[in-house]
Amino acid sequence: MSRKQAPNYIPFTKEMKKTHTILIPNMLPMHFKMIMAVMKTYGYDCRLLETSGPSVVEAGLKYVHNDTCYPAILVIGQFIDAIRSGAYDPDRTALILFQTGGGCRASNYIPLLRKALERAGYSQVPVISLSLAGMEKHPGLELTLPLMHGLVYALLYGDLLMSLVNQCRTYEKEKGSAQALAARWVEKLGTELGSGSRIRYSDVKRNYREIIRSFAELPVERFPAVKVGIVGEIFVKYSPLGNNDLEQFLVNEKAEVVVPGLLDFMMYCTYNNVLEYRIRKDRWFSSVINSVATSYLSRKKNDIIRIMEEEGTFTPMTRFEDTIRCPEGTIGIGTKMGEGWLLTAEMLELGHSGVKNIVCTQPFGCLPNHICGKGMMKPIKEHNPDINIVAIDYDAGATRVNQENRLKLMLSNARENLEKELAAEN
Repeated sequence: MSRKQAPNYIPFTKEMKKTHTILIPNMLPMHFKMIMAVMKTYGYDCRLLETSGPSVVEAGLKYVHNDTCYPAILVIGQFIDAIRSGAYDPDRTALILFQTGGGCRASNYIPLLRKALERAGYSQVPVISLSLAGMEKHPGLELTLPLMHGLVYALLYGDLLMSLVNQCRTYEKEKGSAQALAARWVEKLGTELGSGSRIRYSDVKRNYREIIRSFAELPVERFPAVKVGIVGEIFVKYSPLGNNDLEQFLVNEKAEVVVPGLLDFMMYCTYNNVLEYRIRKDRWFSSVINSVATSYLSRKKNDIIRIMEEEGTFTPMTRFEDTIRCPEGTIGIGTKMGEGWLLTAEMLELGHSGVKNIVCTQPFGCLPNHICGKGMMKPIKEHNPDINIVAIDYDAGATRVNQENRLKLMLSNARENLEKELAAEN
């Protein structure tokens, strides 16, 4: 959106960089804390909002139309609730939103947020759009190559830690030990990424090995547990605020949680620009740049996979090249609204890797998710009858009790199937 199209646009200036605190909405705490550390290196004072509860939803519903998608209500509600709390000076506070620039309604969060701020009496608060698509210009925020380089490693570390935590915390002998270990690593890695020193890839790979070794040493008691994958719209898929702490609920039910990493979504975005040229013969230069980016990110992820395979304790992530092949014959690879073909691919990827029970998180108002998620459940099951997918709706009117009852029913069926499999093996 250009400045002419947005009369309430307030640029984040270089002077504001020195005086303003930037608030970041929470989606993935481990990832985002390291992202904050990287931004600190380049002079940005950031705060991660980890607030939750009725006040967030109420603020969102008050200033956003209730027909708007649920993630928008939560994100905007969290911002306004934070400013109203008195913890931040509205004259010295800025807000940031990460955007892909696609056709999904997420591209409209910025004008929705600005309109909500104006109605709440905080029209002076600048809203920063952080997007590689260059949706807006903010002189105080420069996406330099060193900054983006640091952000990539924040994502890589975050995905590795998320995978290891999920493979340990269901089985840990001392409850909370996996999360506590991850928190120590986040602090250490954040300090390294935020030190301003040059990132050496040899040091990064050494960190990978030390991280994996430290999780392998955690006291655990392995048992046959139901594995449950989580897919869906990106915010409710990851955010404890958006999905009523779904991961913790599943862990409490003695299930092992499997969640595809955030880096896959980033590669999905870059790869879509490559497909744009292959399918439509459009935007050649963009396709070249994004092809390089996709290959670069894929190589970085494959290094983590190789190191996990060498150590041998944990199940590695799926290579992005394999993820791309998963939806063949089920959904067109050119389907790219919202989570698009990736959402279908992740369900198939989970099924192929032995995770037969999948929760598809659906926010109210997310049409792409209903098509590429719930809409693909029938064809997926027709070709993979052993995959069990349950769609769970998340919105301001959905009750947690109903959501958890549906999940318990899925888990009950999954346990029965697991017992039959174990009996057949014996």
